[in-house]
Amino acid sequence: MKAWDHAYRDRKRKKREFRKLWQTQINAAVRQHDMNYSTFIHGLKEANIELNRKMLADLAKNKPETFEEIVDEAKEALEE
Repeated sequence: MKAWDHAYRDRKRKKREFRKLWQTQINAAVRQHDMNYSTFIHGLKEANIELNRKMLADLAKNKPETFEEIVDEAKEALEE
């Protein structure tokens, strides 16, 4: 019973920890472009770009040129 309780709890915790990891990775990549995480996410919403945090973190790590284009789109949306 105790193992089932821990397994249930840790399945929830795993989702939480990955989301924190993705947010940290995105924040680190966005700071290289003179923004912070919260303004970047707001810019994405303004630009109607619907990418989840997992994909954004993957782009930031593996395809920095594509991520830079997304950051530029978010900046443009915030300026308007």
